[in-house]
Amino acid sequence: MNIAYQRLYNQRLSETTFKTPEEVVGWLGAVQSQDYAGAKWALGLRLQGVTDADIEQAFTEGSILRTHVMRPTWHFVAPTDIRWLLALTAPRVNALNAYYYRQLELDDALFLHSHDAVANALRGGKQLTRVELGSVLAQIGIDASGMRLGYIVHRAELDGIVCSGARRGKQFTYALLDERVPETRTLSRDEALAELTKRYFTSHGPAMIQDFVWWSGLTTADAKSGLEMSRAHLTQETIDGKIYWFSSSMPVTNRLIPPALLLPPYDEYTIAYKDHSAILDPAYGEQAKTQLYGGAAVSDSQAVGYWRRTFSKGTAVIEIAPFRPLDATERDAFAAAAQHYGEFLGLPAVLT
Repeated sequence: MNIAYQRLYNQRLSETTFKTPEEVVGWLGAVQSQDYAGAKWALGLRLQGVTDADIEQAFTEGSILRTHVMRPTWHFVAPTDIRWLLALTAPRVNALNAYYYRQLELDDALFLHSHDAVANALRGGKQLTRVELGSVLAQIGIDASGMRLGYIVHRAELDGIVCSGARRGKQFTYALLDERVPETRTLSRDEALAELTKRYFTSHGPAMIQDFVWWSGLTTADAKSGLEMSRAHLTQETIDGKIYWFSSSMPVTNRLIPPALLLPPYDEYTIAYKDHSAILDPAYGEQAKTQLYGGAAVSDSQAVGYWRRTFSKGTAVIEIAPFRPLDATERDAFAAAAQHYGEFLGLPAVLT
């Protein structure tokens, strides 16, 4: 089994039948999105014929949401999943945040007070920016300066009070979760753990337990319990002395894969694994692992460099920094990948 090929297939990077951003996000479970523009491109790569504007519209309408879940960072999540995901992972994120809560003198009593104020300010379909929420808190005597504001709003997300609203120009807003997503299913903790485990290894597999622990932010004990509860849907195989898990119904594929991909920062193909040996030649060195997170240039399933884009006179300029020399075929393939990215943005694109 070729692990990298299987991941490309399961992540829907080699071929896809998905038609909406919500389908992609639901399939993957969650999509890291602190780089908002890059996260939209991550969804675009897994859909056919969509543009940045199409995904922005889905975000505006609330078909996909953006909140802090799992590791303490932004993720796109599907509305149908947001509540059970928060219930499962928020305790772990709060544990990671506990030091900062103490340093910033934020306790449960203050959070209850701030939650009420934020909910009252947003009630009735209002959507406010973080700065505007800070002003609301200041009016009732809560110091929301500096990092305190970030952690107060962060906690409101984790407690299911707020989630993303539509953007106002380039500014992000918050909306009441109960108004943005009126009804969703509830799961027990065991049901949620089994569901997230199954979804990760189905969409991201073949992967190892430590990959899932890294991606989800859950404990190794939780990961093992999730695997035990998901045994009816998952199977394992030992490859090069490592145990990989994946869907028991996964077709083994050696199908034609994209000749080149320009993956955005924090794409699930790179960020979702602790072990990158399946896609990254160790000869490139430890620094290459970090550079992958900034945007990986992928050829024949392997990371062969990183890339960045700038804009000049209405053109997207793509610059690739390869880990090794690229041959003529690879350069042509990356030129086509750059054109695809330009079409997604609705701009001409050039590769340098």
